[in-house]
Amino acid sequence: MNKSYPFFIKAPVILLGLIITVFILSILRDILVPLAFATLIAILLNPLTARLERFMPKIVAILLAMVIAIMLVAGLAYFLSSQIAHFFDNVDAMKQKFSELLVIIQNWFEKTFGISTQKQVQMVSEAANNSKAVIGQTLSGALGVLSVIFLLPVYTFLIMLYKTLILNFLYEVFSEENQKKVGEILSETKAAIQSYIVGLLIETGIVAVLNSSALLILGVQNAILIGVIGAILNLLPYIGGIIAIALPVLMATLTKDGFSTQILIIAAYALIQFIDNNILVPRIVSSKVQINALISIIIVLLGAALWGVPGMFLSIPFIAVLKIIFDRIEGLKPWGKLLGDNIPTEHMGQLRRLRRRKTVDIKE
Repeated sequence: MNKSYPFFIKAPVILLGLIITVFILSILRDILVPLAFATLIAILLNPLTARLERFMPKIVAILLAMVIAIMLVAGLAYFLSSQIAHFFDNVDAMKQKFSELLVIIQNWFEKTFGISTQKQVQMVSEAANNSKAVIGQTLSGALGVLSVIFLLPVYTFLIMLYKTLILNFLYEVFSEENQKKVGEILSETKAAIQSYIVGLLIETGIVAVLNSSALLILGVQNAILIGVIGAILNLLPYIGGIIAIALPVLMATLTKDGFSTQILIIAAYALIQFIDNNILVPRIVSSKVQINALISIIIVLLGAALWGVPGMFLSIPFIAVLKIIFDRIEGLKPWGKLLGDNIPTEHMGQLRRLRRRKTVDIKE
């Protein structure tokens, strides 16, 4: 016999559970962040490993798949490092232009808002100190560097090695009548994450080419580096796109006279964003789980508050998995609908009023 508890009892219990969960996630961030990334990487490498296992032992197949992934990442890192080296070629000229621009901005603020130059410097210093604290919090902990160098590949290898053991645990921990739902959730989660990550990688590559080409045509310095960074920032829904536009505009301001280049950059990036949102994302990313814009922005900000920059990148796959689970559990289906992007034409209150009117018309 199922006992139903009143709302004033369930609400505090749920709230307490959320507080405890968030506290644990925050305390164990140095362990859980690399574990979460390793899980995504393991799911992404699983198809390649499965193919390699046909020709070689499982451990060798896993190691070979990881070596291929590491080589691709190392190639990208080498490319970015070579571009960063060119960035410092004209750093002195950019410093001088930035100083001149800063004086103009300070004078404008003083005339417009009455804020003295000393007060502006103090405000900027306080903001810089807060930013350092946030960055330090993101990179803090004894496991910070260790997680990238050691824990991430070790976690990935062990997750792929013990994949069947983990899956059997997830099946056996639930009762037999729920094992079918567990299987559906696991298969949908794997397919959704694989399609999401692979699609994002392809989309990021195309956006990087479009960004770099546009900036090269406009004659912006360090066009390839800024274009690639903008494509990577584009992985953060909505927020990253704004930062991606700000970078080339700032570079053009520091290296060119006038404002025509900045206007053309904004127009080019607006066109690229239109192509990305209306052509690339629907056709290439093709994720099986669509999250609406409001939830995407909120969850990215919550991920940043909880785990810093890594949390921003992990938030969307995490909420996608939650939506798959919610859609499969009867009592949680309303939450799954709230996360999705299917917008009803009418809400339930309007439908009830229409039903009442029809009932009254029939009686009359």
